[in-house]
Amino acid sequence: MYQLGTFVEMKKPHACVIKSTGKKANKWEVIRLGADIKIRCSNCDHVVMMSRHDFERKMKKVLDSES
Repeated sequence: MYQLGTFVEMKKPHACVIKSTGKKANKWEVIRLGADIKIRCSNCDHVVMMSRHDFERKMKKVLDSES
């Protein structure tokens, strides 16, 4: 399960590119919980807000909260 500060991986990567590897970023931090979920890209700090239903459909897996 996820909580505030947990990092998650989504099914589709974000459009920003990690400079050191050249790959697209796919690590997001959960910054708001409720009926809506707000997540922040760990690479470029882009913030996305979506309904809990959409978030649970689009989330691939929960990563370490300290990674």
